[in-house]
Amino acid sequence: MSSTPPVVLSVAASDPTGGAGLQADLLTLAALGCHPTSVVTALTAQDTRGVEGVLAIDADWVERQARVLLADLPVAACKLGVLGSAANARAIGKLLAGRSLPLVLDPVLASARGDALTDADAMRAMWESLLPLTTVLTPNSVEVRRLAGAAPDASLEQCARGLIDAGCKYVLVTGTHEATPQVVNFLYDARGLIREDSWQRLPGGYHGSGCTLASAIAAFIARGRSVVDAALEAQDYTWHALAAGFRAGRGQLLPQRFHDEAARSLPDHA
Repeated sequence: MSSTPPVVLSVAASDPTGGAGLQADLLTLAALGCHPTSVVTALTAQDTRGVEGVLAIDADWVERQARVLLADLPVAACKLGVLGSAANARAIGKLLAGRSLPLVLDPVLASARGDALTDADAMRAMWESLLPLTTVLTPNSVEVRRLAGAAPDASLEQCARGLIDAGCKYVLVTGTHEATPQVVNFLYDARGLIREDSWQRLPGGYHGSGCTLASAIAAFIARGRSVVDAALEAQDYTWHALAAGFRAGRGQLLPQRFHDEAARSLPDHA
């Protein structure tokens, strides 16, 4: 029998396009040599242009999916995306509390078109139930300011510090929404800024870039990387997935998660 690949759990909403959400996570995790498992938090009606509707799964069923899975499989890391409701956020937080499980939280507040995916109650539940458990939070610059309750031009470091004070160990702020020639991403911990990485800004828009980045971080952590190394390797993987992106529909491009078959044979760290 071959060795068991690292098991990573994605807790997220389903995206029928396969570009974002749960499907994006599963593709990314598989491309990076992990065994992806999943808990569905919501069903969405969407295409590559935007979200038409969200139907949250009942919190009892979300909790039940996760509880049964965690009791059976040796989950090495967990990635959270759209949770669908405040009740779902609280249910997942209660279930994960007390577990020494690396947690990557992608706080998806809206689609690229601006369709709301997280309401005020769900954001508050995220603050109370999930931020204290989060290993790496991966907001973009718009999301980090909204989460911190700050002005649109507030300092990214000040916003990240507020989220770290709320319990996050690391905050990786992506700069895709900033008016800079290159995309600059910033990694913070309790000491302040610890990494700054610049990437060529690619033309066009991409559906699922944030999901790809967050699930890649979870994959690399599950494979033994430190958080700092995982954040860098995940950025590199995501940039190449976007650079190899393709147009499947009439809206945004989709990342090509299997852009490098060699990614699945990367050596694990003990």
